[in-house]
Amino acid sequence: MAPAPRFRIDSFLLAIVVSAIVATLLPARGVGAVVLGHGVTAGIALLFFLYGARMHPRETLDGLRHWRLHGVILASTYLMFPLLGLALGFLVPLGILTPALYLGLLYTTLLPSTVQSSVTFTSIARGNVAGAVVSASMSNLIGVFLTPLLVIAVMNTSGQASVHPRAVLDIVLQILVPYVLGQLSRRWTAGFVTRHRKPLKYVDQGIIVLVVYSAFSAGRREQMWREVSAPQVLALVGVCLVILALVLALTWWVARRLGFGRADRIAIQFCGSKKSLATGLPMAAVLFAGQPIGLIALPLMIFHQAQLMACSALAQRYARSAPPEREPAPTA
Repeated sequence: MAPAPRFRIDSFLLAIVVSAIVATLLPARGVGAVVLGHGVTAGIALLFFLYGARMHPRETLDGLRHWRLHGVILASTYLMFPLLGLALGFLVPLGILTPALYLGLLYTTLLPSTVQSSVTFTSIARGNVAGAVVSASMSNLIGVFLTPLLVIAVMNTSGQASVHPRAVLDIVLQILVPYVLGQLSRRWTAGFVTRHRKPLKYVDQGIIVLVVYSAFSAGRREQMWREVSAPQVLALVGVCLVILALVLALTWWVARRLGFGRADRIAIQFCGSKKSLATGLPMAAVLFAGQPIGLIALPLMIFHQAQLMACSALAQRYARSAPPEREPAPTA
């Protein structure tokens, strides 16, 4: 059996970090900031149009065939995670996290799961790959609609943030309308996005890097780094690691208690413990326009890197301990 691939630095995440550093040192100002803002608005609309063009609506219907598996994963993503996020609100009065960092942490818990890394790690660990594909896709499909509603419901009612009516209109125009148009255009665009998946991946990533640059440029202009100290950033890293460890343990324990087999437990753990950077950053730019986006995005960036490292190590461990595959029976 070939050795499991080793974890390596994610070039996409590296580009995001570099973009944040460049924006902090050389932020967009004046006319450049205005042009950048229009570019980000158009880029976000394009991003969600492409999401809609890629996702087949049949994936959700097919997922109902294994409703217990997908139900557990969705419950972890949209119920357990948000409850953990709300429970951590006590860290703000203690001075461990600033209100802006906690806002970003709470927002992270409301996001959908990833698709690519969830499926990749499930495959490496020899889990239920088909289940992971459907669950992760369902999570993103539902998240386009559910995450903004959760943000409005959870953050407005808890007083953590104020999502204004204009933001709701922006969500519709920049996220939902392009996504629905992408779904409706699949008759003409599905083949194109499938054939050009690799170059379009760089378009997606480029837009997200642009969103990061815009967010940290705005933060630099607003002197956001004066609002947070190095110990608070380190505390944020620690909190993200604790949340990730807790969710990884809970998803595995719950799946075992419910009687799922090894392959399904792996899919539940990897899909139920992830949060999507690709969806979360563009949504944040729309939902929290006019607020310190850089500090709101920081917890998501930290959590994203932590989940890649932890799940890579777990996937390799599961691959080494997996039972040997049965040889196919000889044909007569």
